[in-house]
Amino acid sequence: MPNLYNSELQYHFARMDLTDATAVLEHDYTDPGGPASYDDALEMYESALGLVGDIAGNFIQPRAAAVDRKGATLADGVVTYPPESIESYRRLSDAGFAGVILPRRFGGLNFPASVYVMMIEMVSQADASLMTLFGYQDIGEAIAQLAPEEVAATYLPGYASGEDIAAMVMTEPGAGSDLASIGLKACQDDEGRWRLRGVKQFISNGNGDLLLVLARSEDDVEGVLGLSLFACPGGEHVRVMRIEEKMGLHGSPTCELYFDDAPAVLIGKRRQGLIHVLAMLNHARFSVAAQALGIAQAAYEDALAWAQQRRQFGKTIIDIPPVANMLLDMAATLQGCRSMLYAGTQWLDLRNKLEEKIERMEAAQHTPSSELRARFRYAVNVVNLLSPAVKYHISEAANRLCYDAQQVHGGMGYMRKVSAERYVRDVRVTTIYEGTSQVLIGSALEHVLADTLNEEFARLSDLEVPEELADLVKDAERIRSNFDAAAAELRARGDETYRRAAGKDLVDMYLSVYQAYLLLTEAIDSPHKVQVARRLVRDSVAESAARLGRIEAGVYEDVATARDVLI
Repeated sequence: MPNLYNSELQYHFARMDLTDATAVLEHDYTDPGGPASYDDALEMYESALGLVGDIAGNFIQPRAAAVDRKGATLADGVVTYPPESIESYRRLSDAGFAGVILPRRFGGLNFPASVYVMMIEMVSQADASLMTLFGYQDIGEAIAQLAPEEVAATYLPGYASGEDIAAMVMTEPGAGSDLASIGLKACQDDEGRWRLRGVKQFISNGNGDLLLVLARSEDDVEGVLGLSLFACPGGEHVRVMRIEEKMGLHGSPTCELYFDDAPAVLIGKRRQGLIHVLAMLNHARFSVAAQALGIAQAAYEDALAWAQQRRQFGKTIIDIPPVANMLLDMAATLQGCRSMLYAGTQWLDLRNKLEEKIERMEAAQHTPSSELRARFRYAVNVVNLLSPAVKYHISEAANRLCYDAQQVHGGMGYMRKVSAERYVRDVRVTTIYEGTSQVLIGSALEHVLADTLNEEFARLSDLEVPEELADLVKDAERIRSNFDAAAAELRARGDETYRRAAGKDLVDMYLSVYQAYLLLTEAIDSPHKVQVARRLVRDSVAESAARLGRIEAGVYEDVATARDVLI
């Protein structure tokens, strides 16, 4: 099997600028256990990426079908993973990758998020269900940042070594994306120790050894201000009531949990649990986007291989124009999604490390400059837009791509004997968990209407563009013009229901502008990116015109009376 650290990932890693983030992460390279310079750090990151790619392609991927077939099971309250899942995770943890983004003092590698998310893509390409074991390390990162040192030192070394499994415990039977409705109780006993009581549902790896739980700590406070975040070691006071029978990701147990006065420790500030969780969700959503992208990459590669060897009507089906067009769309979609994902993770790293830098300065009684604070605020706004928007865009694109990859296989794609069928099942949840697409569109919409990326667009539009790419500049400007007209139309209508109903069109148009400029910068530097840029940008011009037409034509006016029409 091939090393999954492929040429596309190598290309994006080479283009990353993690200079500022890595300097903060490494305390300006003063840690004797860390890299001595930025170049040393990059060399270390790339070596690790190559090793993860090798493990993913040559060890994890050959075991994925068996994991899917066997699935996780529950007997007598004990969850058992398929043995192949444990073997794969042990191979990663033995190589030191169970704590990629955790600080070194707890046994982690202290890597930036961008490098870790790239690893998640490769692991997900090999076995999507393994992502929920490997890809939730932001749980440990949150404990390292928010908990007292002695608490972090209790929980994190076992996690970083791979001995312990972690889970983020938020969802309840009556509270899915509406986290303000959470009702699981956190109460203090006579000695002031916290105990958790209640039920959580749809918890990936809820059988784990380290549970980060969002719970209601204030009986007399409704909504978000009554919630706090807790670390719970699991054990006999947390019972797995059942694991769900799911469409996909069979190797990942999705648990219903009952907390019976389970001991817990407050993480972060009391009554600010949801604020802490929302900060974590920025990372988690990029991770799910990477999971979706990895699955889609695997589906595309299988479809391409099939099309190159399957013969119909006297020719290989890759020579049949409709099939060739599907494959070209898949290849371009993957590259466009990857550009947005790793642009977004770099903003995440910058936002997080600027915040850390400001906090260090304030702790040392130094005053951060107004320029530093302004740069941080801008990074916050960009991440608050890109985290939901990129996760929405990539997960939806990956679902379409896996569906088309199955179609390329024809009848064989419907059979369990080929992987195409599994990819369709596994990718489906990526538009649902860590925020459904509809919720994420709503989260991104206000930032889109505020034109949060205006500075980025202005910077990118000032690039020196060779004459042969002038058409891409004009096309990007046309998409931007269509977006501006659509936003103006929604403002003029002054109808909140219509605005929200049209939100998908508006968010899609804005992301098309961003993607067009990103692809333009790649085409300037890399001739092999020109064809992809032209296909995606030209398609976006047509799509943005159609979306503008829908908004101007009043297509969504009947949403206000949907209840009357649909019942």
